[in-house]
Formats: sequence, structure tokens, C-alpha cells
Amino acid sequence: MENFTVVEKDRNLKRNSQVSIRPFSAFSDSNMGLEKYEMVVFEGVVHEESLACLESNGIKRYITGLNEFAPEIKALPEEERIAAVKEIRTMVAQLEREIIFNNVDPKDEDFWSKVKLLRPDNADFWDTIVMRFGNEPVFLDPSVDPKDLIKLKAIEAGGFSLVAKSLDDARKNGSKFKFYLDKYEETVAIVTEVKKLRNKALAELQKLYDKNANKLFLMCKVIDANSTQYRKSTPNDVMYDNMDKYINGELVDKDKKKTASYFMEIATLDMETLKLRAIVKDANFYKLIATRGDGNIYHMKSGAVLGKNPSDVVLYLKNPLNEEILMDVAKNVEQFWNS
Repeated sequence: MENFTVVEKDRNLKRNSQVSIRPFSAFSDSNMGLEKYEMVVFEGVVHEESLACLESNGIKRYITGLNEFAPEIKALPEEERIAAVKEIRTMVAQLEREIIFNNVDPKDEDFWSKVKLLRPDNADFWDTIVMRFGNEPVFLDPSVDPKDLIKLKAIEAGGFSLVAKSLDDARKNGSKFKFYLDKYEETVAIVTEVKKLRNKALAELQKLYDKNANKLFLMCKVIDANSTQYRKSTPNDVMYDNMDKYINGELVDKDKKKTASYFMEIATLDMETLKLRAIVKDANFYKLIATRGDGNIYHMKSGAVLGKNPSDVVLYLKNPLNEEILMDVAKNVEQFWNS
């Protein structure tokens, strides 16, 4: 293979770019407490990752997003596959020209035999594609820096296991990713969507605080993992503060979109369902109902089977034929609420 040199722009000159890789600290699982400080690694530590490579029968296949022979390209419907191949060849031709001054016609039938650097099997080149991530954003300028364009395409194809293709992808996959690709327009749209949802939830919270303290009490019971802390004597300010923290992702669940959505979902429940869900949750804590080895939930006093899960139990207690059990469970739970 011919020797080649790739010159990268200084990272500081790329800070005006609207494309970057940013740390994703909103894990669904704990990350040694680092998530509290919006960090993904300890101070001064960086992750270094090479481009992902799959090997089968001694043949390496790099996940580059620039390989028209990749399984994900072959699997596309014919019309989409043709369009994808055209885009890949155009981009590879551009990169060959910019990096090593090799002019290749994307329409050439022998296109890949004339590609020198970005051939799918060129391990000497693809092994040089390495990224380093830390707590600070890594800026890319794909419109100017050819290697940044290669990294961008690789990230979009899933070529770096630590980096999600977008903020939305990172949120959907929990703790799988520690970083995400931030394309300014996409991320702003997602962040704005979350802000609107959160503001809507906070407005609903204020309305409950002002006009419906009883519903606020029941919502705290259903939403908060520590539901038994709430009594009828619990000050409204305490309930408001806890729900405000929940909506803003300051309690156990850090995903603000998820917390605001769930708050609004619970707020739409009718009062009967809301109260029954609160009763069932606390009844389980106080062992008035319990799950046994067969997977069923039982009413401990009568031995009646209530269902397989809390939703089943709520439906069971709504049935007028089961009013006696409902009255027994509700009476005992409300004694704790009124204590």
C-alpha cells in the first residue's frame, strides 16, 4: 500500500462546528456516582476506541458506513439500495480525492478496484481511525476535515460502541452508551421537546397544588418509589417539592422526558383508578396483599387470588362482586394514611 498522510485540524478550531460527540450522563443505572456531576469518566480519564471490526473466516469487515457490500446495505429494498450505493461511492470518491489526490469516477464499473485508501479491506487505513472521549465535547468538522467525515459516517453506522447515533438513541438505550453524536439541529429539537413536556408537567403540578391537594397526594403515592412516606398530614409543600424534583429528573429516575411523560400520564387517570393504584401499591408494602410462589398476588386475609400484577389487582378491585375485599384492603391502607 502507498504511504499516506492525513492532516487533522486543531480541535480548538473546530469549536464552531455544529457536530460534536458529547458525554451522556443520564444513565438508567448508576455510574459510580459520576452521573450526579454530569460526568461519564473520572477527571482526567479518557476512553479510546478503535473503529469496530467484525471478523469471519479470516476476513475483516470494518463498520464504516462507507461499504456498499455491508449486510445492512444489501438488505435494503432495491430502490433504497441503489440510492445508498450511489451516496457511498460519491463520498468515497470525494475522500479519495481530498486525502490522497486519487480521482475516481463513482460511475466507473471498476470503481472499487481503483479505490486505494478507503477500500473495505484496507486494514492499514481503518486501524488508524481512533477516537478519544472524555467529559468534554469532541468537535467534528466534516465539511472541512476528511477524517472527521469518516468518523461521522462510522458513528452513524454504529462503528463506535460507546457512541450513540443521537441523543434520542442514547436515551432509548439507557446505559449502553456513554456518549452521543450531537447534531445541533436534531439535539435542539429534542431538548426543546423535553422542555415543553416538562413545563407542561410543572404547570399541571401547580394546578394540583392550588386546587386539588387530594389528587396530588394520590399521585405522589403512585409515582414516588417511597410511597409510604406520604400521609394525609404530609404538607402540600413537601409533596409539591418532591414531584417538582421528580419531573426535573432529580430523584431516582434521571430521564427528564420519561419523568415528565409519566407524571402527565398519571395526571390523566380518573380518581377511582388513581386511588386504587395508590391503595394496591401500599397494600403490597404493608403485606395486606402479597405475591406467592405460583406468581399470583393473594389477598392475605381471605386467600383470594387477585391477579398476576398490580394492573390485574386494580381491575379485580373495580369489580363490584369483589367489594368486600376492596373495603377490607382500603380500610387497612387508609389507617396508615391517616396515622
